[in-house]
Amino acid sequence: ERIASLFDGSGQELLNATILGVAVVMLVWTVVWMASHGKEMVTEMKAVGRDVKDGRKPLAALGIVVGMAVLREGVEIVLFMYGIAVTGESPLNVAIGFALGVLAGAVVSFILYRGLVAIPVKALFKTTTILITLLAAGLAAQSVGILQDAGFIQSLSDPLWDSSWLLADDGAVGRVLRTLVGYRAQPTGMEVAAYLATVAVIVILSRLVNGRIAKAKQAASGMRAA
Repeated sequence: ERIASLFDGSGQELLNATILGVAVVMLVWTVVWMASHGKEMVTEMKAVGRDVKDGRKPLAALGIVVGMAVLREGVEIVLFMYGIAVTGESPLNVAIGFALGVLAGAVVSFILYRGLVAIPVKALFKTTTILITLLAAGLAAQSVGILQDAGFIQSLSDPLWDSSWLLADDGAVGRVLRTLVGYRAQPTGMEVAAYLATVAVIVILSRLVNGRIAKAKQAASGMRAA
């Protein structure tokens, strides 16, 4: 109640937008980090797994490595679930969606663990990067939308188009797309700008990081050849 009473009664909206902004920053950082350290993480996990299998390291070592790897994702899940909650979804729908997501993740993990399906690591990271990028862009647009509704942002507040005739964002499919990729049937100009800007930032930073990694590898290869 104290938070809601701040800023002429718009304190809660400002808090919600801020939390979504933090989630966006963390997702952007995750994509950039994966671009620079993804292969190293996979290599390290495989090495620890071999050491545990051969008895050179205790099983707890593998648990610590995996735990540290998913700790950041756990924080992001909390922020992501909060972002869904502030959109007006009922707690029951949020809980059901979370439970289904956990179940789907467990099934996929079991299938991969048993070796029933082999997914190339490169393809997995690329797909994950695309999904996280769209998710971050959607949360950024959602944060801007909250600030516009609260009156903090006045510019570009008119809808650019209306695609509700094709797919309403309050329907079942529309809600899923709104959650995953930030779909809005009537997005404002500022929401679209925030969406595109977030995608652009992630793409540019990822390319810069990949470029530096490529140059470092070339330099290392040149030193070995010399």
